[in-house]
Order: sequence, then C-alpha cells, then structure tokens
Amino acid sequence: MDPHRVGTLLEELLAQLGFRQADREPVRVWSMSGVERLHLPDGHAVIFKYSRGPFTDEHLTLRHARAHGLPVPELLSAATTYDPQTGDDILGMLLEDLGDPAREPTLAEAAAAAVAIQQVPALPGRPGLDSAALATLPSRALKRLATLQAAGRWHDPALARHLRALAAVAYDRCHDAEIPPWGMLHSEFHPTSLHVDGSGRWRLLDMARACTAPGVLDLVSWQGTQTAPDTAALYELLVAYVAAGGPATALSNRAGLPVTRWAIGWHRMWIVDWYLEQAARWIPTPALDENAVAVVVRHLAEAVDALSA
Repeated sequence: MDPHRVGTLLEELLAQLGFRQADREPVRVWSMSGVERLHLPDGHAVIFKYSRGPFTDEHLTLRHARAHGLPVPELLSAATTYDPQTGDDILGMLLEDLGDPAREPTLAEAAAAAVAIQQVPALPGRPGLDSAALATLPSRALKRLATLQAAGRWHDPALARHLRALAAVAYDRCHDAEIPPWGMLHSEFHPTSLHVDGSGRWRLLDMARACTAPGVLDLVSWQGTQTAPDTAALYELLVAYVAAGGPATALSNRAGLPVTRWAIGWHRMWIVDWYLEQAARWIPTPALDENAVAVVVRHLAEAVDALSA
C-alpha cells in the first residue's frame, strides 16, 4: 500500500474527530493491512486500522454486528480511498482503543462469543459458504493452482494430488452445511480475536473476513492451524458451545461423518483455497512460496484424512 495514501486517509479520519495530527505507534503491520495506536493531542488514544482489498468492508461488518448486539470496538470514523498502485481501495478506520487484554479468553468465553456471533443476522450481499459452495472448493483451488504453476510457482506434486483426492469426495461430503449453527461467521476466530479486559468483559476483534457459513468452522478455527487438528479439543468446545446456548445440532453428524471430522476437513480445504487466492492475486512473491507451499500441503493432507472414507 502507498504510505502517502494511507497518511492522507489518516488525516481525513482525524479531521472527522476534530484533530489535525497524532503520534503513530505501530502495533501490527503486514502487506495487506496495518494496525497502529494513535496518541491524540488531548491525551487519549485510538486505534487506526487500514487495509486493502479484499478487506475493505470491515467497517460495514462492525456496524452491522454492533447494531445487532455483538460486543465489538466502537467505530469512530471510516473512509476509503483508491490506490492506483495496487488497483484496490484502501479502507481506513479509527476504532475505540481497548488497551492490552488482561488475560487469555477461557473456553467458556470462546463458546459464548461463538453463540453471540451466530445470533447476528447474515450479512447482506455477502457470499455464503453453503453445501454447493463447499463442493466446488477443491476444483476452484485446482484452477488457482494451475494459474500459479503457469507462472512457474507452486510445483509440489502433492498439491494437485491432494486436491484431486478432495475433488473426488467433495460432492459426497459437502452435505449438511446448513444444519444449525448456520449464519454469520467470524472466519478468523482465534484467542487473539477475543479481547478480555480486567473486569472480564470481552469484545470481538478483526472481523474483516466475516461471511455466512457453517458456524462449526469458527469453532475449528479457535485452536489454530500451527499444529495437527485436535478432535478431542474441538469436541470439548462444541459441548461448551451447546451449553452456552448454541443449537444441539452442532454435535450432529454431517454427510456421514462425525461433525469434528467434517468441520476440520472443510475448514482446512477452505483456508487452502484462501492461501491460493492470496498467492495468486495479492502476494505475487515467489520468494515466499516455499513456506506457504509446505503449510498448504500439510493442510491438504489433513483435509484428505478428515473427509475421506
């Protein structure tokens, strides 16, 4: 992203609050987005978050979520600008500064947050990850892979082998995606996405990829993807989720599989498709391919193991 355009966007956002400048403190910055803490002249602090496409609708998601009672940071101002360097819009937001979290969220808080997310009505105009959409994920990923390979990238033979294996079972294993919980999905539901303050109040962060999808995919996401999927831990969270008010059908089998296997398999396939899309469209950096390919091969192997008979 063009730093000058980000700076101009910040000036516009500050002006909406009646300020002309602020001291910028980077918190987390990467190629697609950035988070900074701004120290304002009056002594207060706010969060400046900026991002390029496809993350430019988060302000709409936050307004929608807050209007339906989901505890999220207050959106103070928002604006977009076009960046001809990338061909994308850039979204800038000023958000309430919640400070540093007091502690890690508990399993019960994770379950309660997941229930609250899925009580928010589906986001208008957002694509849904229903059974039909799940069924096409492996074939869509194969097309993305072909694009990368035509550019001389991502040639590990395990990629196509695993994707073909998943394409062969996709239409048998895609069913029952719409069994409750079905609705709004956070999509990056991790412990770092749940801010717990000193009084025990939690707020949900980072909703840039929210969509409409099976709620069990968020529950899989909670344990992260750095290690092998833990079906026992996922089942424990599912039980806590039902105890917190989630539908009992969260524990039901899907497409002939235990829900833990179904959810793990489709979660891994879904994030693989996202990895491939990022590599092809937004991160065209072959120097970063080796590590990304290794991660994707591992996730595909986990998806094959979960979804195969």
